Amino acid sequence: MTTVLDPAATSVGASLTTFTAALSRPRGFGDASLRRRRPGDIELLGGIPDDSALPVSELLASAQRVLSDERAGAGAFQYSQSAGLDELRAWIAAREGVAPERVIVTNGGFHGLSLSVLALIERGAPVAVDNPVFPLFLRALELSAGRAVPISVGPHGLDVDELEHHLRGGGRPAAVYTVPDFHNPSQGTLPSEQRVRLVELAERYGFVVLADNPYRELRFRGTDADQRVLSESDRVVHVNTFSKTLGPGLRLGWVVAAPELVEAFVRVRNRQDSHTSTLEQRLVIDLLTHDDTWFDRTLERARALYRERADVLAGALRERLGELVEVEDPEGGFFLWPRITLPGLDPARLAEASAERGATYQRGDFFSSSGRPEFTDRVRLAYGDRDVATLREFVARFGDAVDAVAAGTDR
Repeated sequence: MTTVLDPAATSVGASLTTFTAALSRPRGFGDASLRRRRPGDIELLGGIPDDSALPVSELLASAQRVLSDERAGAGAFQYSQSAGLDELRAWIAAREGVAPERVIVTNGGFHGLSLSVLALIERGAPVAVDNPVFPLFLRALELSAGRAVPISVGPHGLDVDELEHHLRGGGRPAAVYTVPDFHNPSQGTLPSEQRVRLVELAERYGFVVLADNPYRELRFRGTDADQRVLSESDRVVHVNTFSKTLGPGLRLGWVVAAPELVEAFVRVRNRQDSHTSTLEQRLVIDLLTHDDTWFDRTLERARALYRERADVLAGALRERLGELVEVEDPEGGFFLWPRITLPGLDPARLAEASAERGATYQRGDFFSSSGRPEFTDRVRLAYGDRDVATLREFVARFGDAVDAVAAGTDR
């Protein structure tokens, strides 16, 4: 007798754990970012630094110095400590104004967020998050099956009043996630006094603030908010990265946290990747310390570049669309968050019309953390890696799409 097996039961997919099977597939935000680019398309999709702002020649010189040292060169290919090399932790600590033992070197900023979720969020626990939110954090939250509780973000960052109202009403999040500087996607920066209030609430109600801050060094106008409260408080896990300044391909970032939390993060790493590449850490240590003023000079040039692009994009939108657009001039970062003022705007219809004309962007509704269709009249435009001529051409194409949707001729 021949036994016929159920194909579903014998497929390799049946071997997936319940945890793995429950992880969401890319939708919306991920699909738009990862799709194949058509020739001639202009994409303003990701927070990507410009090639001209990356230290290619300087890293080559660092590699020659590091690898030509007989002893240090060989050591760069060896294992190293999970929290990161002491020299790099010390450089980061000096920049952050904290003790080196509060720093752990990570494989980029998103790795720091994932470590935070695994180490600090109990399975199924509520976590207050930005609304609109950086959508990839919601995927990191799936590592603990955390439940997102949306808190509004406005022109000046997280609405701390709304968060306090939630807490006074009995809400008890395990953590609060926010992007405090040049918010992704909505541009705003949380003022100093609101940072102090946020930390006070964390201390009073016993939650941890996950401050995701990859754009902090890219302020090109205005006045810095006070960063010390986010780095010094034991109730804050401050996540940052070199991705926006030295390049995302390095996969090099860091977390500033209380020493006991750093110890917990290391215990998690000891069951995962063990440590960040020793070679990359050695190269970046040399890059940052060979000339003590190099990093700040490089940032100044990058800030001027991104300011020009932000101003060109915002100005072109106003000129082309007039009353059909509301746009704020950013003070830093990589994004605009304009509002398109067409009544009853269908975001999918506008995105399709724009893509057909070779201009793609992130739809505003991709950034909702509530599970409801929000921000349908918003678009996120990323200008970091596009020159001014390309940005103007994008606006021309996008403007044609807006006109077509407004006139009903896009179909």
